[in-house]
Amino acid sequence: MQGLREKCGIFGVFAPGEDVARLTFFGLHALQHRGQESAGIATTDGRKLNIFAEMGLVAQVFDEDTLAGLPGHAAIGHTRYSTTGSSVLGNAQPFLIRGALGELAIAHNGNVVNAGTMRDDLEACGTRFETTSDTEVLGHLLAAAPSSHWQDGFAAMMRRAVGAYSLVILSKEALYAVRDPLGIRPLCIGRLNGHGWVFASETCALDHLGAEFVREVAPGEVVRVDEHGLTSTFPLGDAGDQALCLFEFIYFARPDSKLDGQLLHPVRMRMGARLSEEHPVDADLVIGVPDSATAAAIGYAAASGIPYAEGLVKNRYVGRTFIQPDQRLRERGVQLKYNPLREVIQGKRVIVVDDSIVRGTTTPRVVRMLRDAGATEVHMRITSPPITHPCFYGVDMATRGELIAAIMDTDAIREHIGADSLGYLTLEGTVKATGLDYGRHCTACFSGTYPSEVPLQFDKFALESEASRPDHEIPVIAARPATIPLTAGRP
Repeated sequence: MQGLREKCGIFGVFAPGEDVARLTFFGLHALQHRGQESAGIATTDGRKLNIFAEMGLVAQVFDEDTLAGLPGHAAIGHTRYSTTGSSVLGNAQPFLIRGALGELAIAHNGNVVNAGTMRDDLEACGTRFETTSDTEVLGHLLAAAPSSHWQDGFAAMMRRAVGAYSLVILSKEALYAVRDPLGIRPLCIGRLNGHGWVFASETCALDHLGAEFVREVAPGEVVRVDEHGLTSTFPLGDAGDQALCLFEFIYFARPDSKLDGQLLHPVRMRMGARLSEEHPVDADLVIGVPDSATAAAIGYAAASGIPYAEGLVKNRYVGRTFIQPDQRLRERGVQLKYNPLREVIQGKRVIVVDDSIVRGTTTPRVVRMLRDAGATEVHMRITSPPITHPCFYGVDMATRGELIAAIMDTDAIREHIGADSLGYLTLEGTVKATGLDYGRHCTACFSGTYPSEVPLQFDKFALESEASRPDHEIPVIAARPATIPLTAGRP
């Protein structure tokens, strides 16, 4: 994966009698790949909400003392990569919001494309914002709805919000899981020990806790869990079109997770197999760029009959530290992350399978590294179509002008990266490999067809100014009743 940043991971658990903070810690640990900037947990004991969040990895943020300070029978958690707002403690989730119906904690995966407009409307009605995150906008819409019931607040929020949002929300009495009407970001439900309920961005988090996968939260669904059990509503009516992000299948989700009933490891193997059919080439071995392209490389090798080998070793802890390399190490670039196995590569014609080329800055270094290790030919094979359009739904990708496939054709990209040949999997082949019908995915970054209205250009810092940039305290956000037209139709 060259240049894409993960989104966020969210987790929720309702399990009286269990150590819910500890369960949430391990759930977030399983979702660490979705964001490494900050982590937070909020719990409720029925009387009050407790919250703790910090910058860093899950294991850096929490220890036995912090977990002991989060008692309760229900919890939500979040691990973040910023897609709206700066990477600072003030934007670390969950957020705690105080409204007319009491306190709520909210954690969000996705991106709301009309957050700026909604924020302006709320500020005009007297709402004061403490962060620069679109998540706070969603929280205020929910807390400020003119109603005595949370369910009416969800309907008001979902009518206004446009874009991607999978949410876990905690009140003193209940845990909620919410998914946007298009279902762009994943969210699943699990059963824990026969009496608890678990919600997570990916099924792998359920597996680590021994929870049984029940189903996915449906697009447009609001699920509530309290002492009386689980209930479900669809505030906007039955779900219509669906648009689950296709990149979840290609890269973002772990290979041991399931999406729409499909285990991702064999899906990625099928992508590699189709790639070998669409772009065959004579070579001596197939290697994958670890770890996301490993399954696809195995699939390519099996379908082509060319042996698979581990040719690049990944340092999995690069990018997991706040210590920056000095200039000499920085100049080594990608070699801090990958190390080639010279004995495997030397004198060989090598097919290199990767999942994408975004800006085209890292791939040339990989090709050069393999040539320096003795590869006689380097053939790049990509298990996705060319990325020609930016993502507005929770992936910090690039502007269109920064996307190499938006400004160069395939042959020019091949020359730029220094490969002997370059082949991308077609969009049709990518979708077919998922085993799902065409039209059930968001393919906007490949096709330019977005499932909702989007801005002409998106700035992740659009909600920020010098005055509004969050400080280094975790905010408690007071919501005021709003008079904006919360029942208006979706823009």
